[in-house]
Amino acid sequence: MHYVMSDIHGKYEKYLQMLELIQFSEQDKLFILGDIADRGEQPIEIYQDMMKRNNIIPIMGNHDYMALFLLDMLITDMTEENFAADLELEDMQDILAWIDEGGDTTIAGFQKLSISEREEILDYIAGFALYQEIQIQEKKFILVHAGLENFEETRKLDSYEPQELLFIRDDPDKAYFQDKNIYVITGHTPTPYYSGKAEIYHGNNRICIDCGACFQTGRLACLCLETMEEFYI
Repeated sequence: MHYVMSDIHGKYEKYLQMLELIQFSEQDKLFILGDIADRGEQPIEIYQDMMKRNNIIPIMGNHDYMALFLLDMLITDMTEENFAADLELEDMQDILAWIDEGGDTTIAGFQKLSISEREEILDYIAGFALYQEIQIQEKKFILVHAGLENFEETRKLDSYEPQELLFIRDDPDKAYFQDKNIYVITGHTPTPYYSGKAEIYHGNNRICIDCGACFQTGRLACLCLETMEEFYI
């Protein structure tokens, strides 16, 4: 089976519970549409578990994208002395802005690692795809973190810049493709903002699966592409 999950945001226990709920096996594939990092307590543990599994396919999220570049500045241990010496003012401002977005938990977990473990994490995140296309029976699924900004039906997916795929917030009912067998699955914007409910949102061949796992009233969602069965923790 092929499964899709998104926006785990450090909720390691929910992630493990979901793998158990769907009875995830070596014969299955799980696509994670980004935002493993930040907010929740254990984002680094999620990355480390994903790294061990060849059948988990990660897709870049905006929080992973920020983590990739900002954690690289923290690859060595920062002290009061070298913090000011090694980081430019703009770098410091970026890190503080990231912390305000929930990056403190990612930084804390990262700093507990050895230098070699930190390098492994960064190499892993750097390998995340910006999107995936998969065919299940007659349906084609385009998996991307946030959406397709500046969309044109004839535009090739590999022409999109990261900013166009990772940060957009648009109308979830806006159809991208005229072909009714093409579905675009996204995370990024929690579905309660669309429907008031922490559940997967469907509209005009758009499927939104970020159900706010890191929020008190949210849930982690997972979708099976063969059956369209929905799972929640």
